Amino acid sequence: MSIQIIKPGLFDTIQDAGRYGYQHIGINPGGVMDEVAASVANMLVGNNMHEAIIELHFLAPVMRFEKACVIALSGANFSATINEQNIPLNTAIVVAAATQLSFKLYKKGARCYLAVYGGWEGNKWLNSYSTNTKVKAGGLNGRPLKKNDVIQFKAEQPTAELPDESFIITPIQINTDAFYNASNVIRCLEGRQYEWLDDASKNKIKTALFKIGIQSDRMGYRLTGDTLESTKQKQLLSSAVTRGTVQLLPGGELILLMADHQTTGGYPVIANAISADMPSLAQMQPGSSVQFNFISLAEAEALYMQQQQNLLQLRDACTLQFNKFFDR
Repeated sequence: MSIQIIKPGLFDTIQDAGRYGYQHIGINPGGVMDEVAASVANMLVGNNMHEAIIELHFLAPVMRFEKACVIALSGANFSATINEQNIPLNTAIVVAAATQLSFKLYKKGARCYLAVYGGWEGNKWLNSYSTNTKVKAGGLNGRPLKKNDVIQFKAEQPTAELPDESFIITPIQINTDAFYNASNVIRCLEGRQYEWLDDASKNKIKTALFKIGIQSDRMGYRLTGDTLESTKQKQLLSSAVTRGTVQLLPGGELILLMADHQTTGGYPVIANAISADMPSLAQMQPGSSVQFNFISLAEAEALYMQQQQNLLQLRDACTLQFNKFFDR
C-alpha cells in the first residue's frame, strides 16, 4: 500500500508535530509549519492529530495511488485534482487505486498537508518522523521527496477498491477559517530585549508594516521594511530561542523564527509571535506584509487554549463521523 511520486514538487517532506526534548543538545524540534492544518488533515482521516503527514509547497507534486485509501488535504489551496477532477480541502476523500493526485493552480496559502488513514511510513529519528534535511535524518532518508519515491501507508485502509469511481467525497468536512487571521496582524509579546529599542523603534514595530523577504524559509522569515535601532550595542551571550521569536539583526532588520529555527541565538529578542498566530504566519508567502500587535501573556495563553479546545472539539466530531461513515 503506497503512493509513488510521479513528478516532485518544490520542497515536499514528511513531517509530524516535531522532535521535542533535544534542544539542549542542539537539535531543533522542526515539524510541520502549520500545526492547525496538519492536525485538521489528520483528524479528518481518523488519525492522531500528530501523525506523520506530507507537507507540500507550490509548485506541488504529482502522485499516483497504488491502492485505494482515505486521504484529506488541508492548508493552502493549490487546486487539487484526482484524475483531473477537482477535490475539496478539509474533507475526507476515499480514493480508488491507480488514480493520480495533482495540483493545477496556486490560489491561496503557502503549505498544504496531505494525510492518509494511519499515517505515512518514514524513518523515525529521536521519536519523530519529521524530516531534518541538515542532518539527513527522519522522513524519507532525511530529504525532500523526489521522482519515483514510494511512500508506504502505515495501516490497512478502511475501504475496498472503487471499480466505477476514482474518488468519493465523504460527509466528513471541516471549516478552518476561524483558525486563521483574516488580516495581516500578528499578535505578539514583548521580548527579553524589547526595552533596548529606542522610542522611535518602539513606535515603528507597533505601527509599521513589515514584508516577508524572498530569503525566508522553514528556518525563519526575514522581514524587510523600516529598520529599528537599539539603545544598547553590547554583545549578548547566546540564549534559547523558539518558534515565533523575533530577533533584531545588526543592520536593524528583523527575523521571525519558524519551525526549523536554531536552538540558540545571540541577537536581541524584541518580540515573540504568539502560538495561536503561528499557523497564520505559516501560510504567508514571501512578499506578504505583517503588522505586529502587542498583547499580554494572559491574552496569549487564553487564545492558545481556545484554539486547542476548538481543535479537540473538531477531532471528536470527525471521529464520530468517520466511524459512522466507515461503519466502525
